[in-house]
Amino acid sequence: MTRPGGTWRNWGRSQKVRPRRIEFPADEGAVRRAVAAASARSLTVKAVGAGHSFSGIAVAAGIMLDLRDLRGLVEVDRERQRVRLRAGTRLYEIPGLLAPFGLAMPNLGDIDRQTIAGAISTGTHGTGLRFGGLSTQVVGATIVTGAGDLLRIDDEHESGLRPAVALGLGALGILVDVTLQCVPAFVLAATESLEPLGDVTGAFSERVADVDHFEFYWFPHTDGAVTKTNARLDGGSPLRPLPLVRRWVDDTLLANGVYRATCAVGTVAPGTVPPVARIASALMGNREYVDRSHRVFTQARTVRFREMEYAVALDDLPRAFAAVRAVIEERGWRISFPIEVRVAAADDLWLSTAAGRQTGYIAVHRYWREDPTEYFDAVEEIMREYDGRPHWGKEHSLGSDELRRLYPRFEDFAAVRERLDPDRLFANPYLAHVLGE
Repeated sequence: MTRPGGTWRNWGRSQKVRPRRIEFPADEGAVRRAVAAASARSLTVKAVGAGHSFSGIAVAAGIMLDLRDLRGLVEVDRERQRVRLRAGTRLYEIPGLLAPFGLAMPNLGDIDRQTIAGAISTGTHGTGLRFGGLSTQVVGATIVTGAGDLLRIDDEHESGLRPAVALGLGALGILVDVTLQCVPAFVLAATESLEPLGDVTGAFSERVADVDHFEFYWFPHTDGAVTKTNARLDGGSPLRPLPLVRRWVDDTLLANGVYRATCAVGTVAPGTVPPVARIASALMGNREYVDRSHRVFTQARTVRFREMEYAVALDDLPRAFAAVRAVIEERGWRISFPIEVRVAAADDLWLSTAAGRQTGYIAVHRYWREDPTEYFDAVEEIMREYDGRPHWGKEHSLGSDELRRLYPRFEDFAAVRERLDPDRLFANPYLAHVLGE
């Protein structure tokens, strides 16, 4: 299906573009035809999923491929516990597709609105020192290259390209399908509590090493941290989910409805931010439940915001976090959104923020109607001091010269790009900035 381009905006309202044309491919043949047409007309072509990236990585000024019709399960390898999914499959759809086979994804982020292709291409991750980001689950993929060829990457075909294609920024081709390494379905015992911030940061290394999944949120202007600890249990373990009313009150009424209103008030009355932050941190903690993994990992987020996230070496995280906290206090800003701190295992993907090192993540946010520039610039300056790597799908200003220094395999990735897209059919201004022309 094809239609003239209207104005496209991402979820966070930080990016917009009016593409020349929007197409809705439903199979690999339609993707190949779209790529061939773009090449013949000297237009760029890019795929977009759910628009949950805050950076300009998905901006498509030429032909935009909307993947909403390219979704669903292709095949299951029961013996190896692998599943092949079409690129436009949304993360929230995957648990239902895997359930009949007793499988689950090993880890997830805290939002499940993204497509699987978008999530892996931008480096989406969850938390847990023994687990990598979603891209580390990729054991195979099919892409359409700049020449219009269909290229399969798996254990038997072009296996050397996996570390590039599994987290490819959309720069190497159009993903048609993705094969994930799954695990037997499991249950998570979740504990959320409000603790003194000093206790959490002081014992951070021990906390992340002792549990399966750990993260914390800190609301600026408070002395408490909302911690989230998840322990993995066998899939047959008894469930003790949150009561429906409690979940609705916590996750819908308070976390989204009331919070949206207080953020809006904070933009015109900054003095209300500190007391609201203290109330919000108290309300977010202090609950325990046991549920299917995907129901614990993910949560609904309907309050729009803009986000920047940096990855630093795990040992540097406490100092980097302390510096962010200090600059907020020194500048006297009123920040209504919490700072999120997570961790990940080292991996071997060439452009992964966790490539070659155990990693800690610091994510900062601002309500979408507020200007984040001053705040984000100050945090980014701190992260540069710790060789921080920016999340590809979130706001940052680093260019190819700086990124080349941060990623030992940057030139290897550039060589694969030159092979698969020498004419830069899949380029856009963001990719030109972070990868070079």
